[in-house]
Amino acid sequence: MPANQIMKTHSYLLFKIGDESFAANVTKVESILELTKITKIPKTEKYVLGVINLRGTILPIVDIKLKFGMELTQFTSNTCILVMDIQLDSKPVKIGALVDSVLEVIEINDHEILPPPSLGSYYQSDFIEGMYRTDDSFVMLLDIESLFSSNELSYMSSAMLFDEDIHTVE
Repeated sequence: MPANQIMKTHSYLLFKIGDESFAANVTKVESILELTKITKIPKTEKYVLGVINLRGTILPIVDIKLKFGMELTQFTSNTCILVMDIQLDSKPVKIGALVDSVLEVIEINDHEILPPPSLGSYYQSDFIEGMYRTDDSFVMLLDIESLFSSNELSYMSSAMLFDEDIHTVE
C-alpha cells in the first residue's frame, strides 16, 4: 500500500439472525434493548410485530427474520432489539429490529470488505453492502438505509400504526 493512502477502519455490530451472522455499521445503531412486551398493531405487514414505548416515544418493532423471508423469531433470553437510525427524506426514522442475539463490535478495514454476492436479478441483495470473511464463515454487512423501502419506512413512521385496536404480544 502506498504511504500516502490511508486505510479506513469501520466499526460494525455483529449479531445473529437464525444461524447466519450479520453486521451493521455502529453509526446506524442507537442502542441495544432487552426484549420487552410488544404492543401488536392490526393490519400491518407480517414483519412489523408492533410497537414499544422507548423513552416516551413509539418505536415500531420489525422481525428481521420475517423481513428476510425466514420463520418468525422464537424469543429466547438472547433475543434483543437493535434501535436503528435510518434516514427517510433527510429525516431520521427510528426502527427497532428484532435479532436473535448480539455478539460483539468488530473493526473491519475497507480492504477486508468483499463485494456482495451476485445471484442474478431474482435475488435482491441491495441491502447487503458487502461480506466479511471470518475464520470459518462469512458475515453479511447490512446497508441499513437500503433494508427498507421509503414506502415501508413512511408506513412504519406514520399515524397508520396508531390504531385503537391494539393488544400486547405475550
